[in-house]
Amino acid sequence: MLSHPQAPNTIRGYYTLSAYSVRLPDLPPGVIKRLPRYPDVPAALLGRLAVDLTCRRQGIGEHLMLDAMSKVLKHSEAMGTVVLVVDAKHEKSAAYYQGHGFIPFPSAPLRLFMHLDTIAQALTSP
Repeated sequence: MLSHPQAPNTIRGYYTLSAYSVRLPDLPPGVIKRLPRYPDVPAALLGRLAVDLTCRRQGIGEHLMLDAMSKVLKHSEAMGTVVLVVDAKHEKSAAYYQGHGFIPFPSAPLRLFMHLDTIAQALTSP
């Protein structure tokens, strides 16, 4: 949750994270090659990412997404997480996530994922 500096009781945006799993066959073949051969792989779900309408286009959504990625990466070893999953509400949201490196699931274009290796690279790149 991110509050407004001048109005600390006003929420500017928020996100939710939860433990999740993905069926291995649901991922693209190129990603499957890099994963253990279990029927399900541990994941994190970015269940909701929202920004107050009055605060749109100020980079808050990206800030929140990077914060969520950082938390997932930090806890990934303890949880065994290999991908971060997000369900986009519509095609415009899916395009936003794709612009940040998320990849659509082949069978569900509004469900996207990012491998933890990609998150690690994104968070350590200048």
